[in-house]
Amino acid sequence: MQAQYTPNQIEADAQRDWEDHQYFAAKEDPRKEKFYCLSMFPYPSGRLHMGHVRNYSIGDAIARYQHMQGKNVLQPIGWDAFGLPAENAAIEHKVPPAQWTHDNINAMRAQLKQLGFAYDWSRELATCEPEYYRWEQWLFLQLYQKGLAYKKNAVVNWDPVDNTVLANEQVVDGRGWRSGALIERREISQWFIKITAYADALLRDLDTLTGWPEQVRSMQRHWIGRSEGVNVTFDVDLPDSEPLQIFTTRVDTIMGASFIGISAEHPLAQHAAQSRPDIQTFVESCRHQKTAEAELATQEKRGIDSGLVAIHPLTQEKLPIWIANFVLMEYGTGAVMAVPAHDTRDYEFATKYNLPIKQVLEAGPDDDITQAAFTHKNKLIHSEEFSGLDFEQAVSAITGRLIELGKGEREVHYRLRDWGVSRQRYWGTPIPIIYCDQCGAVPVPETDLPVILPTDVTPKGTGSPLTKLESFYQTTCPRCQGAATRETDTFDTFVESSWYYARYACPDLDTAILDKRANYWTPVDQYIGGIEHAVMHLLYARFFHKVLRDEGFVESDEPMTNLLTQGMVLKDGSKMSKSKGNTVDPADLIEKYGADTVRLFTLFAAPPEQSLEWSDSGVEGGYRFLKRLWRAVYEHVQQQGPCEAYTAGTLDDAAQTLRREVHKTLTKVSDDIGKRLTFNTAIAANMELINTLSKYTDDADTARAVRQEALESIVLMLAPIVPHITHTLWHTLGHEEAVIRATWPTADVSALQQDTLELVVQINGKRRSQIAVASDADQATIEALVMNDPKVQQHLDGKAIKKIIVVPKRLVNVVAA
Repeated sequence: MQAQYTPNQIEADAQRDWEDHQYFAAKEDPRKEKFYCLSMFPYPSGRLHMGHVRNYSIGDAIARYQHMQGKNVLQPIGWDAFGLPAENAAIEHKVPPAQWTHDNINAMRAQLKQLGFAYDWSRELATCEPEYYRWEQWLFLQLYQKGLAYKKNAVVNWDPVDNTVLANEQVVDGRGWRSGALIERREISQWFIKITAYADALLRDLDTLTGWPEQVRSMQRHWIGRSEGVNVTFDVDLPDSEPLQIFTTRVDTIMGASFIGISAEHPLAQHAAQSRPDIQTFVESCRHQKTAEAELATQEKRGIDSGLVAIHPLTQEKLPIWIANFVLMEYGTGAVMAVPAHDTRDYEFATKYNLPIKQVLEAGPDDDITQAAFTHKNKLIHSEEFSGLDFEQAVSAITGRLIELGKGEREVHYRLRDWGVSRQRYWGTPIPIIYCDQCGAVPVPETDLPVILPTDVTPKGTGSPLTKLESFYQTTCPRCQGAATRETDTFDTFVESSWYYARYACPDLDTAILDKRANYWTPVDQYIGGIEHAVMHLLYARFFHKVLRDEGFVESDEPMTNLLTQGMVLKDGSKMSKSKGNTVDPADLIEKYGADTVRLFTLFAAPPEQSLEWSDSGVEGGYRFLKRLWRAVYEHVQQQGPCEAYTAGTLDDAAQTLRREVHKTLTKVSDDIGKRLTFNTAIAANMELINTLSKYTDDADTARAVRQEALESIVLMLAPIVPHITHTLWHTLGHEEAVIRATWPTADVSALQQDTLELVVQINGKRRSQIAVASDADQATIEALVMNDPKVQQHLDGKAIKKIIVVPKRLVNVVAA
């Protein structure tokens, strides 16, 4: 063994050994408990950043720990390779996205291997490969045949620079999240997947996900948004006009309705705009507004009177119909019943435009309708025959009357909307539909899948090149054999990432989307990724898993049993980003300190779920610790080589104390990693143990056996965290097998027993001394030892003793006058 710690050579040797022996190649084995550990797969941007390193270091430490628990571990890796960023980069660099993506994959694969992650590389996949997206197209066709995929016209957020549809969450301050262009509201034909068909199951099964953070489950509950209410019909005073259908959860307040709000995209708004230039201007301005729900809640409420009126279904009162910027067409029916007295948003709008505010609920002691709306479920007033009814009575009576009049019906509504999956971009999975003038929309026959995306294409940045590529879109109708055209939209990339975890189980399969191996490995036992994916990716993955279950490919109801959402990596208090100039290149750190130091710091600096503040001195401190560990093993084996670890024999007090610390640390670290995933405290405990070990200088044979046991325990406990150095040190300590094949150590209960205890002594709550007592000493003995302690006598200085409080095995507090 060399005296100096040289991480680059040590790490290269360890990685070569892992690859030669294929330690991480997973095979199905029903005799062993399986453990599927998965970190969200990366987008191949070209270089790893510290967020990647932290995410994958956490996952790798968990996977390696489970290896040492004797489980059959699968930890795969792949590439979320389609999407707008690759297309934009390809436009900038004037190269095909396929070339740019594969070059980046090759570069990032090398970086991941350099970090020593225990991946089964034989299962590597990339979503841009036909072997992968063929089965995505196949699954879409199954949904289409079941009526769970359909096409319709929809008002969307249109980015005029990127020439594509954006989700509400991708519109920031009214502009495209990537291009920065002002977003327009357009109505275009889009493909949708009917996720709402699974809304109840998605909501109900959240209760079974006890291994997920409550924050994520709450976000999904809110996103799905189940609510029970009444769908009320308001006739419109306009010849041949369809009545307005308005859903409300507060039908008890219907007698307080003073106006109707409709979306700028509503047909009635479009009708009104035809004869009113001022309305036309307002409607046009709404095309560029913010559309995310959180932004709608805070933006200025604006509107214009359409000149149309609706008829109140109970009072026959004429209610003005206002076009309002806070009503969106895609939420509900694009129309709302406004009750300003009992809705904060409506109150703000009514106050601004001097609309009536009708109080129909009893006010509480702190309510003042001249100052603000109040929304309590109080008794009704000013509500004709319904006055005096409490909330439950009012809902029942008013709903009954509306149903009797044919103007209402009970309904359950969801905030969740069907998933629009069409994207007007090139670099994505082609949607497998053919359009024929005679036959309409025709699914591509399964025997003709995959519909292959041409890869020798360099986008110009003006719409999708697929719309201009005749060799792609010109085809033959599978039904009538006549001339036809292919769909030129591609799938939202969330479709690819919604089922990749299952395909890892059988990436070599070419006859079906999944086989029985998927049922063996799923659900994922531990999933790791950012909280920003709480709603979209994780909700879509849950939906797809239920679809795969209903198709008979998996038996479980949910895709992931446990979820860890890791915090961000910050520098100078801000998230690392190129635009802020505060990024740290992992490659430079690996070159200078080695991969183990980088991994150690990212796991030591903060608990996984919290943000990590970058520290150059922290990295250097981690490097010094690994050098200390290396030196401790080197000095031990230099004496007489490795020896057998201690198992039995008489020990002096110093050896007993060291063994006690070793096994206390084992107990703590097993709990930290196995139950809480708090790698930071596990590392800190091992640092303390190294300090204790450095003070143990006995060289007798028994003492060397105790030291051997301590060093082996430290190496084993750190093996999931710093796998390269521990791989080498385990062999140096005399073991033939690799440390990844070693069994996680268990604490020796007998070593934890103490003949004596150290108790802190306080006087009036302040620490004044420390005493040693027999572990079985009674209270009288402890009190006598305390009162005879010179330091205690000095601080008491003759004061009268009121009482002595003994906290067993911890401290004694003397309460003095």
